[in-house]
Amino acid sequence: MAAPCPPPSPAVAKTLVTTSGYSPVLAATFAYWDNILGPRVRQIWAPKTDEVVLSDGEITFLANHTLNGEILRSAESGAIDVKFFVLAEKGVIIVSLIFDGKRNGDRSTYGLSIILPQTELCFYLPLHNVCVARLTHSIRKGRILMHKGQNIIHMLTGEVVPIMELLSSMKSHGVPEDIDITSTVLNDDDIGDSCHKDFLSNAISSHLQTCGCSVVMGSSAEKINKMVRTLCLFLSPTERKCSRLCRSESSFKYESGLFVQGLLKDSTGSFVLPFRQVMCAPYPATHIDVDVNTVKQMPPCHEHIYNQRRYMRSELAALWKTASDEDMATNSIIHTDENFKLNLNIFQDILHRDTFVKSFLEQVFQLKPNLSLRSTFLAQFLLILHRKALTLIKYIEDDTQKGKKVFKSLRSLKTDLDLTVEGDLNIIMALAEKIKPGLHSFIFGRPYHISVQERDMLMTF
Repeated sequence: MAAPCPPPSPAVAKTLVTTSGYSPVLAATFAYWDNILGPRVRQIWAPKTDEVVLSDGEITFLANHTLNGEILRSAESGAIDVKFFVLAEKGVIIVSLIFDGKRNGDRSTYGLSIILPQTELCFYLPLHNVCVARLTHSIRKGRILMHKGQNIIHMLTGEVVPIMELLSSMKSHGVPEDIDITSTVLNDDDIGDSCHKDFLSNAISSHLQTCGCSVVMGSSAEKINKMVRTLCLFLSPTERKCSRLCRSESSFKYESGLFVQGLLKDSTGSFVLPFRQVMCAPYPATHIDVDVNTVKQMPPCHEHIYNQRRYMRSELAALWKTASDEDMATNSIIHTDENFKLNLNIFQDILHRDTFVKSFLEQVFQLKPNLSLRSTFLAQFLLILHRKALTLIKYIEDDTQKGKKVFKSLRSLKTDLDLTVEGDLNIIMALAEKIKPGLHSFIFGRPYHISVQERDMLMTF
């Protein structure tokens, strides 16, 4: 006699999500561990499509699979474990965030999962960190709501649905890994043909200074996408897969975590960036307007990370004090810590010019267009920057004995590595930050409670 199957989950709530175009997400689930019945699915989010790829029963089975091995989970309090399942026999991949929380006064284990076809594995991997970072902060907020005995489904829906929309937009308008230089500004016969010389130099320079993250705005999708492709030439193939072109018929929403994204202005000629999403991005960004040829940038990486963490903590503190998550507007500006003063005008004029990008543009436009010469010259330029970043990291490791000592002489570093121009130093530091995360904070955040003026003064030594 066959062993009895576990009792099915009770009626599971299901939300159908409407996305524009094909959705690579099969479903998202929220499950919990019941000490008597085992894993139970509480909520399913699925794209609204004509063809049902997975039935509710199959989705429930897959979601239960993510919690089956968590009965003896002994993680630290507050830990969120990220697990990646590849179920070849089912043809799916599952990304699960496992965490503990209180339910009806008892502590239990929960799992928030995203299910995708295995064929989308290469598409999803570059976007994995973006999705996990956003879901992780949602879980932190969910823990607070559960502790207060409130329903967290509404709050989770507010993050799961945008992620499904993000993946759908990346599938249709994502930047390809290989970019044809003929579709960029670098294919012009001469510098200044399609955009002003100084504007192009400032845009690329600031783009590199902000770790390769930029937001390109304008009224023409063609001009926006040309600039997006140009900036993506200075990214790695993986980072290009985390970038998005502009949609011609209507604008996408700003998405936190993308490297380069094009956004179309509305009929009034404006586009308001959501303050919260900009603050929660992993890197600072450059704001580029192709209509008026302006370039603005956020503060350097260590300042952005400091502000980001303080803001996210303030958001959690504000949620703790409110009656429910609905009392907090999605894009509201949080003020809870009197010692934490945010500058709401986060995009400022470029403070430091460089010589790297300026000399590169002067030389690359001396080469004939429509040939592979410019692509080869660009690859050589990026290789030199990468080598300089590795050299800077090695210099700091040797000077501090790999972090055991405090880094003392910024003046010596700038002189020895020929980075006396502030813009050049910012570009190499930004590249080094992506190779060695935390380098900015190690050098300049000592601690970061120093003022901007003091930081600027230290930069001159």
